[in-house]
Amino acid sequence: MSFLQRLTTGLSASKIGTDRFGNTYWESRKSWLGYGRKRRFVLYNGAPEPTKVPPEWHCWLHHITDAPLPEKKLYSWQKDPRPNMTGTPQAYRPPAHSRAAAVQRPPTAGDYEAWTPGA
Repeated sequence: MSFLQRLTTGLSASKIGTDRFGNTYWESRKSWLGYGRKRRFVLYNGAPEPTKVPPEWHCWLHHITDAPLPEKKLYSWQKDPRPNMTGTPQAYRPPAHSRAAAVQRPPTAGDYEAWTPGA
């Protein structure tokens, strides 16, 4: 974050909190452009990656809740958010995908006939 961005943010908004990833959350001091509510935004710690925003803060950013929810796991099946893996080697690929690790596609069941033009 640049010095100018820090200065203008500190003058025009109030800091609400920080999440476990180091992102800081801000709310403007005045209602924004006549919408009747204050603007809420996040300043990312590092690269601006929206998948780094935890669900608890996502609710607050989108005016679903008035205050941020507590950052604790309520259920054993909850997982931490992960960045978007599309385009990386960790991206999900189904088992029969052409780039899956040397997997041969299963042959068809015999009920398929290839279409040929003019037939």
